[in-house]
Amino acid sequence: MAIRPWMEFRPSWRPGHAPALMVIPLGLIVAVCVVDVLSPSHIHLGPLLVAAPAITVAFAGARMTALMGVLAVAAQVLIGVLRGVLSTANVQAQIAALVVVSTLCVAFCVVRSRRERQLHRVRSVAEAAQSVLLQPLPGRSGPLRIAGLYLPAEEEADLGGDLYAAARTAHHSTRLLIGDVRGNGLAAINNAALLLGAFRAAAHRQATLPRLAVHLDAAFRWDTNQWREEVEQDVNEDFATAMLLDIPDHDAVVHLIACGHPPPLVLHANRITTLVAEASHLPIGLGGLLGTAEYDVQTFPFEVGDLLLLYTDGVIEARNAEGVFYPFAERVPEWTKEDPEELLRLLRDDLLAHVHGHLNDDAAVVAIRRLAV
Repeated sequence: MAIRPWMEFRPSWRPGHAPALMVIPLGLIVAVCVVDVLSPSHIHLGPLLVAAPAITVAFAGARMTALMGVLAVAAQVLIGVLRGVLSTANVQAQIAALVVVSTLCVAFCVVRSRRERQLHRVRSVAEAAQSVLLQPLPGRSGPLRIAGLYLPAEEEADLGGDLYAAARTAHHSTRLLIGDVRGNGLAAINNAALLLGAFRAAAHRQATLPRLAVHLDAAFRWDTNQWREEVEQDVNEDFATAMLLDIPDHDAVVHLIACGHPPPLVLHANRITTLVAEASHLPIGLGGLLGTAEYDVQTFPFEVGDLLLLYTDGVIEARNAEGVFYPFAERVPEWTKEDPEELLRLLRDDLLAHVHGHLNDDAAVVAIRRLAV
């Protein structure tokens, strides 16, 4: 079962949902009234009442802000009556200023509420699109336990250019794809959807892993070039680094094709091994630029109990405020004994703590543990 994006683990507090904080502006109004009335005649604290509606804006909605504004104006009138200066120009100017500031605060709350409703609708659509595009990985595939983690760089985004997918084949193996589409925004999401669709349409077939890579490269290039002029097709800026894997059920190995993507890691007991392919091919979308692409399959041991980690460069290139990269290969051996979901939970917390919650790039990780058949 895939781990949900990290935004769902953030606190759910938002403006308009902190009633306990109403004590602050209420206490301020009461304190100003009492102190002003008891102070000498030359001391006037009434102007401080403007802080009550201004503070309320930070944690309450339009109605509560309006209520604080009304109470602040009433308090100013009460001070004027008790001190016998209500008819003076100074007090009347303070009352008028309170009315103006309170009205502006209420107007700000109304505009903010509308923006929040719009954002909520956009996020609902984004979450629906994500559930269709970046489908959760299967928790179990043959002898494999699988979990996926996706962390978007933009706080309000649910999907970017990083992707992963899995497919079950008829010859008792599991095929996986992890990739990182160049760029960001809608163009990257569109290309990610294209690559995922091509993988899901072909990965379950009996074709070899190299033929699957050729299919993905050709489908990606055809879709991104079909509307371009012929003179523009030689300059292709749309591509995706990718790692294609095939893990047979009854053979303790993993077959992979690297297309410009960071190499996987295998954790065996307390040892960590980087699966560096002898041949690293061009990214998907660039493989056919020099003619028909040919892909070499590399085979590595993947035994019972081993944990395989696939990841995008958003993980290993994540930096903290001091510019220090996240020590991915050093941290993950600490969690070798954890199941894939728990390992990714620990990794997510540790990575976000390293960057203080602000990723510079999308990050995706897939953890696969081989169990006994």
